Parts: sequence; structure tokens; C-alpha cells
Amino acid sequence: MAYGGPSMNPPAMIGAVPGSSNLKQVKLERESELRIEVSDEDLKLRVVNGTAEIFGSELPPGIWRKFPPRLKFAVFTWYGATIEMDGVTETDYTADETPMVSYVNVHAILDARRRFAKASTSTDSEPVQGPRVIVVGPTDSGKSTLTKMLLSWAAKQGWKPTFVDLDVGQGSITIPGAIAATPIEMPLDPVEGFPLDMALVYYFGHSAPITSVNNNTINNVELYKVLVKELAQVLETQVAGNPESRAAGMVINTMGWIDGVGYELLLHAIDTFKASVVLVLGQEKLFSMLKDVLRTKSNVDVVKLHKSGGVVARSGAVRKASRASRIKEYFYGPSNELSPYANTVSFSDVQVFRIGGGPRAPTSALPIGSDPVSNPLRVTPVNIDQGLLHSILGVSYAEEPDQIISSNVSGFVHVTEVDMHRNKITYLAPSPGALPSKFLVAGSLSLVDEGRR
Repeated sequence: MAYGGPSMNPPAMIGAVPGSSNLKQVKLERESELRIEVSDEDLKLRVVNGTAEIFGSELPPGIWRKFPPRLKFAVFTWYGATIEMDGVTETDYTADETPMVSYVNVHAILDARRRFAKASTSTDSEPVQGPRVIVVGPTDSGKSTLTKMLLSWAAKQGWKPTFVDLDVGQGSITIPGAIAATPIEMPLDPVEGFPLDMALVYYFGHSAPITSVNNNTINNVELYKVLVKELAQVLETQVAGNPESRAAGMVINTMGWIDGVGYELLLHAIDTFKASVVLVLGQEKLFSMLKDVLRTKSNVDVVKLHKSGGVVARSGAVRKASRASRIKEYFYGPSNELSPYANTVSFSDVQVFRIGGGPRAPTSALPIGSDPVSNPLRVTPVNIDQGLLHSILGVSYAEEPDQIISSNVSGFVHVTEVDMHRNKITYLAPSPGALPSKFLVAGSLSLVDEGRR
């Protein structure tokens, strides 16, 4: 089967049902889905019989899975299934009109291209690059969900595609404010998400290329472009020496900013990563614009796809809360199952830097009447004071300050206390021990830690 869909497992044995008055059973017909928004408490779910998947990953039959509060997802079945839920949902309903068939058709085409690329490595001709797929569309059009499906389906077929996340607003691999990439070797876990152990992460430090901090607009577009280029160059070097990764290709997720500068950044990403397939979700205008501007590139296919009816538009406040939740999840886990480590160091043990700010040239070197323009790529030392309280700092692999922009980060710390009397700074880290670097990178992201709530 070209799709690599669910295997035909025998009916699962129904185990003991947890004592609960909130037990609910739903029967799904073929090619339909159960759309769920978890409430403020965990939800348990299992497949009683048949086969079903979440984000392209098949659920094991008969096994209860726990889903954390506020998670939104859909359980889809190709051949029919009975689903059992234990707990209270914010909302749940079934839908038989989904774009899944068109999505899996895209997967089948990508799979054929991967096979062709793999076959080319065994010949004397120049190896063919596997598909590099970039998913674009407005905010809340289902881009992240589609990328997860394409990656999980590919992994189930035995491929190891590289996932690239350029969406600094939400962050799928790690925290918001970062761009990252990681190889996908297995279908994704619907709760745990993307693996972090092999992730390549660059810290942008902001939730958008142009942000407002304390009523001041900060333009970080050039920094965003530079980091995208750095990430692309490292990945290009990696796949050049790895025929398996080259054939498997990439799946690239993007921001929901598609107008003005946002549109320019989409074109920049398409060009920088040498995308061969552009999947446009949920907007005819964007599809038409990209189709027109890329028409001269014979090696780029622009494909229009419908967004799922289960995609719900979120307000700015909800998206902000989601960012805070993603950052907290980095330290505490999806269900508060992790315990971050607190560490206190002297001010002299670390150096904090910020990228951006400062004039490009002294005023005396500018034409008469001109104002100095801030340098978006200048690396500036930051004084450690109360202004860093609650900040999220990236731990850079740079060996010198002037290498910070071109260096990825090992992870992130959360500043919980700044003691000006003792010259000590206390931070939370996801792992114990000393930091791998003394160079920390600050942005505009912060988190007021309220503990395990």
C-alpha cells in the first residue's frame, strides 16, 4: 500500500475500565475522526477495537494513553474504530469530512520521490535530493498538524526525514523563540512530541521577527534571516555526507505571518532550504502569489490543500498563553512530571549577551542630518540585574562572544532570582550540573514561574 497506513491488528482485548463516571465510548466510521479538546484535567483514551491514529501515529490497541490538560487533537481512523475516553473534555465531536485523503495522497507522492532519490545513490549519476517540503499558510491553518502527519507516515515507511521548525511563535521541537531541526526516526508520540536528544537549535529570543517590548517596536528580521541561513547551511553539510538523510528529505514548518515582511521571509526560507514542494494551507491568495513568483522554478511544485475543519482560530491572548505553556513544559514536562534543577552561580561565572541594538556606525561617519541605525546583528553584553528576572536565556555553544550568532544552543535556563547584594543569580535548568557554556543569550521571552499548577 503506497500510504503506509495502519496495520490490520486483531480486535484488542478490553482490559479493566478505571472506576469513573466520565467514561464515554465513541464509534468512528471509516475515514472519520474524533476531535477533542482536553479540559483542565488529564484525559485517558484508548482504542477498544479497530485502528486509529493521532497526528499520523497509530495508537496501540487496548492501552490507555493519558493526554495533558488543554491539548487539542483528533483521533482519525481509516477503517473504523471504537474509542473509549475516561475524563472530562472541553469539547469532543465526530467529523466525517476531513482533508486526510488529500494529505495522504501528498505523502504517497513524497514517498515515491524518496524512493527515486534512494535509487539514484546506487548509480553512477549525481545523487538526487529527496523532497524538501515546506508547509505555509496563515495562523491557525493546521500547518503543525500536517507536518506531524507527513513525518510520522514517512517514519512508518522506514524513512528518517529531517524536521525543520521555523515557527518562533509557537515552537514544536523546543521552546518558542527558537528555530530548530531534528531527524525523525520513529512516528511521533502524540503527547511527548518531537525528540530533543538530536535537535539542532538556534535561539532567536523573540516570539516574532518584529516584536513590541515595553511599547518599543524591535525589528529582528535580519537576525531571523541569518539564523535560518545558519541552520540551513549546517543541515546541508550533514545531508551531503548522509545518503539516507538526503533521500528522506526535509519537512519544514513556517510561521503564520504571510503578509508583507512575513511573505518575504517565506520566500527567503523557500530559497534558503531549496524547497522542492510548497504546500499551501487554507488561503487561495497565498497560493496564487507563490504559484506566480515560483513559476520560473521548474523544480518547485506549489500545491494547494484544504485546512481541516477541526482547526480553531485562536486569539492573541490564547496564543500568548500557549507560548507560556510550551516554555513551562520544557522545564516541567507536558503533565508536570519533570522536576527542573535549581542552581545558583556568581555573576562572574556567566556572561549574558543580547543580539541587536547599538549604531551601525558613529554619528560622525553618517551623512549630515542622518540618524544612526541600530545594528540588528550586534552582540551586546547585558548587565546582570533585576531586569533579567524571569528571563529565558539560551546557553550558547560559542567559544567567544563574536561566535554567538553562528552558534547553536545546548538548551535553556529560566532565571528565578537575581541577588544584587550577594552578586548571585539563580536559574532553573532541565538537567543537573554545570552549564556547558558561560555564554548566555537573552531575548524578550520570559516566564513568571508559578510552580506546579
